[in-house]
Amino acid sequence: MKRTGLGALQIERSEIPSLVASAALFFFILASYYVLRPVRDEMAVRAGAASLKWLFTATFVTMLVATPAFGWVSARVQRSKLVPGLLLFFLCHMVLFRVALQDPGMAHWVPAVMFVWVSVFNLFVVSIFWSLMADVFTLDQAERLFGAISVGGTAGAITGPMLTATLAGRIGVPNLLLVSAALLLAGAVLAGRLARDAFPGRPAAGGSPARPLGGGAWEGLGLVARSPYLLAFCAYLALHSFVGTVLYFEQTRVVGAEIPTPEARTSFFAGVDLAVNTLTVVTQLLGLAPLVRRFGLATALAALPALTLAGLAVLAIHPTLAVLVVLGVVRRAGEYAIARPAREMLFTVLPRTIKYKAKNFLDTAVFRGSDALSSWLVDTLRVAGIVGAGAAAATLPAAIGGLWLGWRLGRSRAVTTIEEHANATSGQSGAPEVAAAGHRRGARRNDDR
Repeated sequence: MKRTGLGALQIERSEIPSLVASAALFFFILASYYVLRPVRDEMAVRAGAASLKWLFTATFVTMLVATPAFGWVSARVQRSKLVPGLLLFFLCHMVLFRVALQDPGMAHWVPAVMFVWVSVFNLFVVSIFWSLMADVFTLDQAERLFGAISVGGTAGAITGPMLTATLAGRIGVPNLLLVSAALLLAGAVLAGRLARDAFPGRPAAGGSPARPLGGGAWEGLGLVARSPYLLAFCAYLALHSFVGTVLYFEQTRVVGAEIPTPEARTSFFAGVDLAVNTLTVVTQLLGLAPLVRRFGLATALAALPALTLAGLAVLAIHPTLAVLVVLGVVRRAGEYAIARPAREMLFTVLPRTIKYKAKNFLDTAVFRGSDALSSWLVDTLRVAGIVGAGAAAATLPAAIGGLWLGWRLGRSRAVTTIEEHANATSGQSGAPEVAAAGHRRGARRNDDR
């Protein structure tokens, strides 16, 4: 099929509508989240670094309840309604929080609950978005298009904090929830269209979008436990989470000590978010697709741990707020522009039960569980007086482990991985699709040659 050159991308004409709709959907999802993120970070500073472990633990416990609930729902709800339904579910919560923030009697518990809720909301909506992308696009399309789709999300991540900075003083924090809800409503409409309309030329091996996934509430956990590949992915996420938690604790501690007022801290966090997302756009425009094509997916997965390793080494020598902020900005931009889209490519060749159930378990329960465990480990280091340079030095082994696992995961992605999953999920509803995915992937390689 004829492809249209667009910068570093090679896009088939029939792909353009779904590409644009996907990028727009990611825009609305991340804009909705980033309207609320600076408020959440200010709440964390108010709670203090010593309280963060409890907030992270509460988030993990919430995930333990929410993940099997999502598994139960996804087993019974039509796939064409699953993603828009989840977005509308969170939208309703935004309206309820808006009412709660206006009630003085609820002021003592709403901030902590909102911190947990925003953390759950972020992981669930981003995870289910990428599940939909892995379902809509083939591996060949993902390698070419996921970087461009991520640009839409980054534009939303820039728009969100700009809206917060502009509107917070004019309409107040409670009404920011309504702004976030309006953006999420637009995303739900787009998600419904993408979920209903099969991608042009996409083989129908996975069944109609009207067909529920089936299975049980804990099927995602079972799929992960039976797969050495997904267990390695768990370890990769855990190490990534530990490094991020160390940096978040350090940021909270240093910002609380050096920036005195809540208004100044909120402005600081919005500025950091803007810097992160601007750098992300620049990185994305340079192209994830050329990086994967030239150096392979293993390099893309190992790039962020390598950058983190270098940054931690500098932080261990110069433990200042400036170095901490630069490392945080570079690391988060690398996550959004390179690491996250590269990780999602691993799921394009796998069955839908893994794309939705196992992947959701990994992105939510495993990720937040790693956050909770990491928060207690980091707090133990803090109590022992290991902060600043000492905390950075103690984190170096985790960055090295992430570098090695990222490389191994990228190198293990091909046909051998598909065959392993076919064996691991034999007798499951997704197993035939694994074989079909392998056949399709081989066919695409022959066509490319």
